[in-house]
Amino acid sequence: MTTQTVRGRRRATGPAPEPRPAAAVVTAERPRDAHRDERRGRRSAFRQMTDFAAVSGVGQKAGIALAATGLVLTISVPATGPVMANDAAKTGSVSAAAQPEVKASAAQIDFNRTAITTKGDPDGKLKQLLSAQSASTITRAASAGSLGAPLDVMVTASPFGYRISPITGAVGEFHRGQDYAAQCGTPVHAAASGTVTFTGWHPYGGGNRVVIDHGNGLETTYNHLSSSNVRVGQQVSRGDVVAMSGTTGASTGCHLHFEVMVNGEVVDPLGWL
Repeated sequence: MTTQTVRGRRRATGPAPEPRPAAAVVTAERPRDAHRDERRGRRSAFRQMTDFAAVSGVGQKAGIALAATGLVLTISVPATGPVMANDAAKTGSVSAAAQPEVKASAAQIDFNRTAITTKGDPDGKLKQLLSAQSASTITRAASAGSLGAPLDVMVTASPFGYRISPITGAVGEFHRGQDYAAQCGTPVHAAASGTVTFTGWHPYGGGNRVVIDHGNGLETTYNHLSSSNVRVGQQVSRGDVVAMSGTTGASTGCHLHFEVMVNGEVVDPLGWL
């Protein structure tokens, strides 16, 4: 049965309905996160790293920043690092007495130029060879490349050794050096650093001649020159212009006769160039 309200809405006059029972709250155990322990392990490793950085004082901010981004951080610490970290973890302070004494081993460094041998320092190689032994005991393999070219352009005209004489035509003449074709007046360079021991006329066919002593029995000679611009006793460096090529003496044309002498005996220049 209902009654009519003033505004036209009906109001129930019967007994109120029974309240609905509240839904049972089900409390089920949440499934275990399989990665929880792994995250805890990472946090533990991160905590250990930051603690160590705080104790050692090396790269603290950088280490924490890299570790926070998940990057692998590799830290190289001195041998005293673990000792300091362990002591700090136990006592909370770093003891200077815990650091082992570090001693620098005595080492001798040779800054002598002859100890430095590179392709850019051919004089260093030659000095090293000559200071270690007499020039007569140096092997061809060791001496190769130790002397510089006496001409800017090297064109062989007659090799070292026995040949037919270009002047007399005799067979079996011994040629004491290497002949290189060069127009008269071509600059002639010192093959290495040394001291000029002779400059002048050579009475045995060499014409105008210059001799440079490189030390320990090694000498070079430059023959058939049109002129020279060095004097006896003068110190010259590798590459210095010492003369001009010519055709003086026993010569059939403009060229340079170049010799290498070891303890006064001629050897094939190609073994040194």
